[in-house]
Amino acid sequence: MKDIYTRAAKIELLIFDVDGVLTDGSLFLGDDGQEYKAFHSQDGHGIKMLQKYGVRCAIITGRTSQVVEHRMRNLGIDLIYQGQENKLEGFAHLLERVGLPAEAVAYMGDDVVDLPVMRKVGLAIAVSDAHPWVLRHAHWQTPRAGGRGAARDACEMLMDARGVLQQEMESYL
Repeated sequence: MKDIYTRAAKIELLIFDVDGVLTDGSLFLGDDGQEYKAFHSQDGHGIKMLQKYGVRCAIITGRTSQVVEHRMRNLGIDLIYQGQENKLEGFAHLLERVGLPAEAVAYMGDDVVDLPVMRKVGLAIAVSDAHPWVLRHAHWQTPRAGGRGAARDACEMLMDARGVLQQEMESYL
């Protein structure tokens, strides 16, 4: 775990996949073609807490959805890359935009389409119910599943590595 915390302490940007990470991977489609997604409120609060300590957050997702745009804006995330069939292209653009080296970035994924980016970053995080290949190549695995608190797990681990988790938790007492 020491190696993970050493990596985590250097992270300045956490990138999330959406489906299977910030959601449980279910896709709800209405008769009118409208897409619906369920996000876990604890994940959202974890993201807000992490941002308070200077870690920026972003998303890179293969799908495009207005509900994702709305939820990310609600969380204060403006680095939104949707419709990224080749996630490495979005990743390269994002690194250029924020001016960070890959070693200062963590990526959180669940499926094999996330592996190209996960293999480039300083900290690759997999949700507990990720595909076995993703679990094999991740530096760290969350205790909880995608869409069920996994993003919160990652945010708290990053805050712990920065030495601010205890302080943040105590602020609620």
